[in-house]
Amino acid sequence: MFDLGGILVENATLTALSDLLPERPEPEAIRSRWLTSEAVRAFERGRSEPLEFATRFLCEWGLALSPAEFLTEFASWPRDFWPAALELLDELREEHVVACLTNCNVVHWERFDGFSEQFDLAFSSHLLGLIKPDRDIYATLLARLAVPPGEVRYFDDAPECVAAARELGIVAYLADGPDACRRVLELEGVCAPCV
Repeated sequence: MFDLGGILVENATLTALSDLLPERPEPEAIRSRWLTSEAVRAFERGRSEPLEFATRFLCEWGLALSPAEFLTEFASWPRDFWPAALELLDELREEHVVACLTNCNVVHWERFDGFSEQFDLAFSSHLLGLIKPDRDIYATLLARLAVPPGEVRYFDDAPECVAAARELGIVAYLADGPDACRRVLELEGVCAPCV
């Protein structure tokens, strides 16, 4: 099971936000603020519409854009799958059930057509009404998968999400891109080494 942004999909959220903010904070500070933002958490739990999200987010973050301008920018932040990610997913799907668990929203989900081509199962916060790193999203996921937590291999680029998954017994790894995921899976004997 994979997170998407930063793991399999190139994601410009941190750099794009840094460019918009006058103080230009470090990426880690932006990531932490993003994960706790009330506007983001509501939108990515499916509890607000895009225009409402944009309005709240701009106010919360003090950005001088119109909601329409912001939504245009926002829609472009997730780029595309890295080629190595698609290769990894294709290889894994030959013998394993491959899923994603992502904090996402209607704007990005529709852009990628629900990720139906890449995964056997695709779980998104906005469809579940739950959000990472909250514990209940992982408990819900385990119930839906109907497998013991120790059988799930989960990759995320947010330490908080990895820690929350581990609390429920999921074998979770902090990673930064498809190559890092592959290295772990090679060590576990799940993937053949790349030549």
